[in-house]
Amino acid sequence: MGNKNGGKTTIILRCLDREESPKPTLALEYTFGRRARRHNRPKDIAHFWELGGGTSLVELIRIPITSSNVKAFAIVLVLDLSKPDELWTTMESLLQVTRNHVNKILTKLGKTNPEVATEIKQRMWNNLQKDHPDYELVDPFPLPLVIIGSKYDIFHEFDSEVRKIISKTLRFVSHYYGASLVFTSKSEALLLKARILINNLAFGFDKSKSVSVDHSRPLFIPAGLDSLNQIGAPPASDSDIGKLHANTPLELWKKVFEKTFPPKGSCDLQYTRDPAQDLQYAEYEVDVMRAQKKQELDQYKRNASKTWKEMDFDLD
Repeated sequence: MGNKNGGKTTIILRCLDREESPKPTLALEYTFGRRARRHNRPKDIAHFWELGGGTSLVELIRIPITSSNVKAFAIVLVLDLSKPDELWTTMESLLQVTRNHVNKILTKLGKTNPEVATEIKQRMWNNLQKDHPDYELVDPFPLPLVIIGSKYDIFHEFDSEVRKIISKTLRFVSHYYGASLVFTSKSEALLLKARILINNLAFGFDKSKSVSVDHSRPLFIPAGLDSLNQIGAPPASDSDIGKLHANTPLELWKKVFEKTFPPKGSCDLQYTRDPAQDLQYAEYEVDVMRAQKKQELDQYKRNASKTWKEMDFDLD
């Protein structure tokens, strides 16, 4: 899930070694991949669901995430680094709805299958050791989470201070949610790093132990390998931070970030493109019947309009 036109399909195709050109995602799309962990072993199957439309169709996440598969589910959130004014809104909207849905499933499982519910809740903390200095300060996401900052090639051209603010903020958000963070672009080397994290979630491949926290370079931080001390304070002066009223660290970072990058608004919430007009979904018989029904509907509207105009209404 993530920004509309943020590169989600490209990332999935690269993870599955498919050379086809990416097409716009319509609503919720499904594909799958197979991998063998070792030679002469049966291949594991991973199911990939891709949510289209940015944040406008977020309620569709209820379809793939169910009580029967939540134990094996993971979330990959793709954020378009070239659109910082949409970044926080997109992230917050998608993760909040997903978290609320997962929490409802866990509540239900707590009554029907408490062992599984307990296992999932305990697993949330797997990436953070109990002796980690931030153990009491973070709020792990209920499912394994990878945050991908896409279009790094465009982002790299931004002013260095702008890049630093965005990078620090995403480092904080990822660490707060117990997520892995990676910046990527169409570059094969950067796509490979995203692929490593996704293959770990999808097929159980080994995690990477490498870390890159230099804000002048693409970030790569597996879950649990960052800290609030390394990330530092929100990028604002002490006087500005003192004027902000926040109930949680996450809320404070949000206010600081949105002061620099005011949210664009609900641009992503409007999914205006009509899929019926998209040539990639053309089907001759269906399209002919649809055109016929549209003509009938238009004729009905014209007839109804004439009928209403001819009616006399007693307004007394």
